[in-house]
Amino acid sequence: MPGRDITDKGGENPVVPESDEQSSKRDIADFLDAARSITTPADGGSGRLIFALDATMSRQPTWDAACMLQGEMFNAVGRAGGLNVQLVYFRGFGECRASKWVADTAQLRDLMVRIDCRGGHTQIAKVLKHARDETVRKPVSALVFIGDAMEENIDKLCQLAGELGMRKVPCFMFQEGGDAAAQTAFREIARLSGGAYLRFDGSAANALLNLLKAVAVYASGGMKALQNAKSRESRLLLEQLSGGKGGK
Repeated sequence: MPGRDITDKGGENPVVPESDEQSSKRDIADFLDAARSITTPADGGSGRLIFALDATMSRQPTWDAACMLQGEMFNAVGRAGGLNVQLVYFRGFGECRASKWVADTAQLRDLMVRIDCRGGHTQIAKVLKHARDETVRKPVSALVFIGDAMEENIDKLCQLAGELGMRKVPCFMFQEGGDAAAQTAFREIARLSGGAYLRFDGSAANALLNLLKAVAVYASGGMKALQNAKSRESRLLLEQLSGGKGGK
């Protein structure tokens, strides 16, 4: 069933209208089937975390390694407990999808491995709009975004990041690689939303996992929980959140 987004049931709007011109019907059908099998969480979760991915073709050279790392990131979030998590990704020509909210992050990890990279421009604005709309319905604790590029109007992204900051939805922007435009945009999104900017590569996998674990601790328990964690990564995150500079 091409052209349908994956969202929670109950009248929620799709992330974006999409044309799936480069996506095969079988790929989309498989993804939809897997997404339908995800069980929604009970209402008792103490935090909600959106985990968003750039799956455009520029990430293809490192995608397999990145998927393994991103899967471990889901595991780290799951171990933190007290969180409901939603997976969002974009790729191709206008394709941007969101899963249901789940408490069992293993389900999202298994769903993520079905995603492959497709050529197209970045759609970060759609991710930020989705996070804004989600938190209007029910508060979102934080957004984690992983990407390597930015091909959009930075002023528009900054406006959306500012809206998220006003709604207390910090954006934790993880950059793969060293693209200068992405770095500038990611830093500003993090700063304006009250989040943090972090760079990573495969050689820094353990540090990245520990940083994401600190993000999960923050999303589930706030600044107090982060202060009590006392890990090096928690201190690093605290410095950025307290300084409001979006990372260094």
